[in-house]
Amino acid sequence: MKIGTPKEVMEGEARVAMTPDSALQLQKLGHECAIETGAGERAGFTDADYKEAGVEIIKSPAALWKACDIIAKVRVPTDTEVKRLTKGQTLISFFNPGGNEEQMKIAAEKGATVIAMEAVPRISRAQKMDALSSMANIAGYRAVIEAGNNFGRFFTGQVTAAGKVPPAKVLVVGAGVAGLAAIGTSTSLGAITYAFDVRPEVAEQIESMGAEFVFLDFEEEQQDGSSTGGYAAPSSPEFQEKQLEKFREMAPDMDIVITTALIPNRPAPVLWTKDMVEMMKNGSVIVDLAAERGGNCELTQKDEKIVTDNGVTIVGYTDFPSRMATQASTLYATNIRHMMTDLTPEKDGKVDHNMEDDVIRGATVTHKGEITYPPPPPKVSAIAAAPKKEKPKELTPEEKKAQEKAAFKKQTMNQVGLLGIGAFLVLLVGTVAPASFMQHFIVFVLSVFIGFQVIWGVAHSLHTPLMAVTNAISSIIILGALTQIGSTSYLITLLAGIGIFMAAINIFGGFLVTRRMLAMFQKS
Repeated sequence: MKIGTPKEVMEGEARVAMTPDSALQLQKLGHECAIETGAGERAGFTDADYKEAGVEIIKSPAALWKACDIIAKVRVPTDTEVKRLTKGQTLISFFNPGGNEEQMKIAAEKGATVIAMEAVPRISRAQKMDALSSMANIAGYRAVIEAGNNFGRFFTGQVTAAGKVPPAKVLVVGAGVAGLAAIGTSTSLGAITYAFDVRPEVAEQIESMGAEFVFLDFEEEQQDGSSTGGYAAPSSPEFQEKQLEKFREMAPDMDIVITTALIPNRPAPVLWTKDMVEMMKNGSVIVDLAAERGGNCELTQKDEKIVTDNGVTIVGYTDFPSRMATQASTLYATNIRHMMTDLTPEKDGKVDHNMEDDVIRGATVTHKGEITYPPPPPKVSAIAAAPKKEKPKELTPEEKKAQEKAAFKKQTMNQVGLLGIGAFLVLLVGTVAPASFMQHFIVFVLSVFIGFQVIWGVAHSLHTPLMAVTNAISSIIILGALTQIGSTSYLITLLAGIGIFMAAINIFGGFLVTRRMLAMFQKS
């Protein structure tokens, strides 16, 4: 099969669906590759780069659509592009199947197969071709960069000779892929970051990235916000009201707000209202990643950046991935390549469009003259919500005291038992050994017991830092052994010699380990 990629015709779109690297991988699957001249220029890939990778350069879009069996592109095709489809041809692209019935009808009537990249089911096996997540990751990162470009201060706090600079406060609404990327970027830049999501199971992810999860004082048994495929579900009116109340409380303190909340096949919910914008400080920034679906902010204007009367900048751009065209093209082309890998199981250049495969079936919107959207639910469950963990019961002061008393009794009994065994061994040895030996033996037994009690009580995490202290203890052992090595008893002299040898190893080894440990904290 020949796979072709046309130049994107949408104004401002700089991404491309095939890169020289992805073309090499597609050729390993047995396919030929072609690209329209200049298609990768805005993403940093020249025609010469493609030629070097063995890709055919075709001069016009019409010629490319006619020459190729499979067309891979980024944006939803125009009416002109859909009309170029022919029977048996396959289009792999973002397609907006939920609101693009007219183009689906045209594609089905022409007998073409359309694979919508945004319809790839969110199951574990399909993560490698999840283009929505790839682009959302870039959008979340770029949103923070765009916010910083419009924000008049540092993200991180600083104390300088010229004065103190407080850290910026950032609120991320929605902790999906884009939200988590924004959280990670914001915290890495040093901002105090807060995040909210209707799904309680993401709280742990948010906190692990250094942000603070915003909890609502709301009790509703069925409200956990989780939906099929890892997306958020619509919230109840009571929950929404509590949510808006919380945001109004936070609005005056936030310097930057990044909204990412979307619900599949629905307009974006309005979460940041006009009165919240009016509460924000002059110079604050709102970046609305849901602008393409109406926006989470009530004042967002699609593809525009506006400044309100009170000096709040609202960014409603919808082309964040395209603003990082090289990175976005690389990730998207990899998603396409993985899709082609599933479509070419034998790696012989022949496409096997297996409609029994959950991933292929889920992404296919037209096939063999029929509209196949929406697909049936996948046989494999999507991302499951984490089970709610029961909070451990907090003990009363009386219960804590009883536990401590029981633990003390158990420890005392263990120590008494050990002392009893030691006394029995001393008495047993004393019946056969001379008095001079018994003096040394008693000291040895007591030393072992005390050493065991001291070392056993030290936490494992402190063993390496205490190595320097044990070096000093070992030197004391050497001194004791040296005083005994001149004994008239052959056995005592032998034991003293062994003690000196082992303590010397401990001293030198301890210093080596300590030195290596300290070197880990030294800057090169």
